[in-house]
This record gives sequence, structure tokens and C-alpha cells, in this order.
Amino acid sequence: MRPACAVLDGEALRHNLKVVRAQSSAQIMAVIKANGYGHGLCWSARNLPEADGFGVASLEEGLALRAAGIDRDICLLEGFFSAEEIPLIIQERLAPVIHEHHQIAALQRYAGPGAFDAWIKIDTGMHRLGFAPDEVRAAQAALEALPVIRRIGLMSHLASAETRACPETTHQIATFRTLAETAPRSLANSAGILLWPQSHHEWVRPGLMLFGASPLPDADGPTLGLRPVMTLKSRLISIRRRHAGDAIGYGGAYRCPEDMPVGVVGIGYGDGYPREFRRPPSVLISGRRAPVVGRVSMDMVTVDLRSIPEPDIGDEVILWGEGLPVEEVADAAGTVPYTLLCGLTQRLPRWPAA
Repeated sequence: MRPACAVLDGEALRHNLKVVRAQSSAQIMAVIKANGYGHGLCWSARNLPEADGFGVASLEEGLALRAAGIDRDICLLEGFFSAEEIPLIIQERLAPVIHEHHQIAALQRYAGPGAFDAWIKIDTGMHRLGFAPDEVRAAQAALEALPVIRRIGLMSHLASAETRACPETTHQIATFRTLAETAPRSLANSAGILLWPQSHHEWVRPGLMLFGASPLPDADGPTLGLRPVMTLKSRLISIRRRHAGDAIGYGGAYRCPEDMPVGVVGIGYGDGYPREFRRPPSVLISGRRAPVVGRVSMDMVTVDLRSIPEPDIGDEVILWGEGLPVEEVADAAGTVPYTLLCGLTQRLPRWPAA
């Protein structure tokens, strides 16, 4: 079998939840959408038994959690997409976010049995989903009049919470406080939890920080006391002595500056490792850093082994995770940790840590 895999540490996930608890006294809606940020939707939920509820994107994700025996509150953060979903939402005790007038109209037409909890999304400045401030009172009154609606929460989303002393965030928090006067309320994402305690309210919604990565541009997970839940690993599958001037990989993008050992790691962009970097990242071999050289291939990565004493075929290679923060790799690729974690492909096995 190919050696590439993602090793998942459930204890680290639970540790990170405790970090959230230490930051806020609010109830925690653990956001595990997008296949648990690449870690596995159901695996993430099962390893967060102390979470007060879960946030997912869609009905499909909510149904998958219920089928896996997850009994906590589940919020559908994008709500429902058609009226046909309403009976299933009721049956499976899911709580959709209501963010558009067409959703209210669908609920007004619904004449079936049952009821569910719902969240009203307020657009306080993200300008993505949600009712404008001058629409909120009418939307809330319309939903409160419907027998299909049981309890209503109020929710918004911070657009720039990762920026310290951000006037836009201050404005969003003030707008939300004015419009959301009754509980339950939810505003804070991971960055809001860390930097904006006045945004916590009754529910917080950590996502990335649960998986050990930082939402802040000036800190990585370990700096914040977080532990990486995923360690992306593979092994050296080839070691060759190359000569000065030898071109490595597609397009000869890298040429050896001297005679040197070059290793091949069994992983590539077909597994979700980035293909493009604005500067060379490193991998860890025997606790030492080895730079990536040449272009990343679909199934292989080439690395400079000059810093590794006595490298051997089969040596373990860490591409991110324990000892090498995913934030560092993301920055080298000109992106954010979210895209790397969520971008891992289905062919890459996920294994629980021993």
C-alpha cells in the first residue's frame, strides 16, 4: 500500500475543545463541516463528546451524523435549499439557519406535522448570507408566527475577526448586540473566540482551532496552546545521488547546485498536497527539515536530503502536523490552513493515532 496517510489524534481534538472552554463560558457548537475540515465528519463528532452541539453545512452532513448515532444538537449553517427538505429536518431534529425570504415563504406553505428549532442569520457586515438589519424584526416575527418553528436563535458571522483592533469587527459586534436582544445568540468563530470576548454570547462556533490550526495570521496553533489533530505522513521511496546541474522533476524547475542526495516521497497533489508554492516548504525527516525541490507531482514530492544524516528508504516523512505546523506550509503555498486541510483527497487514508 502507498505510504501516504493522515494520522488523526482524537486526544488532541479533545484538548483543543478544552482550550475553547478555557476561553469562553458559552456553549460550544463545534463546526465540523466539509468532512470535518478534511479529518472526517463522523470521526470528528465521535471524538468530541463534550461539545454541546455541531455545526454542518447541509442536510446531507446532518443526516450522516444522525446515521452515525450522533444525538447532539445539529445546526445546518446553510439552512435548507428546498421545501422538500423540511420533513427530514423535522424527523431528524435538525436546526436550520434561515437566511432568505424564500425559506420563510416555504415554511409558511408547509402544512405537515412537527416542528424544529431554527436560527435567523443576520447580515451584520459580512454581506454573504443573512437578513439585512432593517429586515430582521419582520423575519423574526414571521417565523415566530409559524407552528413549524419551535425556538429561534439569532446568528451572524464575523468577516475580519482575525484582525486585531478591527473597526469593522467592532461595528459588527455592536450591530448584532442591537438586533439580537434575546437568547440564544451566536456570533464568535474561532478568531472571535480568541480575540473578541465581547462576541461570545450564549453560543460560540469554533472550527479551525478545534483541529489545532490558528485562524490568526500572526500565530500558529502551538503558540495558542493548540495541538495538531492531523499529521500528514508518507515515506521516502527512493534516494539517488544527483550531480551538480541535474534538473529535478517536471520542467527542470530546480537544478542541483552541487552533487547531492535527492529523495522521493510517496505523496503528491493527487493526495491534496499543494502543487504550487511561492517559496519552498520543508518536510520533517528524523526530526530534521528537508526542503522540497522541483515541482510537486501527482503522486510524488522530491526533497533535498543534504541536511539528513544517513537517510534511508522507508524513513518516515512528515509533511505537516506534529513538529511542522500546517500554517507554515499554507503560508509557503500562499494560502490558508483551511484550504490544505479541506483539500485532502478521498484516496488519502485517514488513520486514528495508535
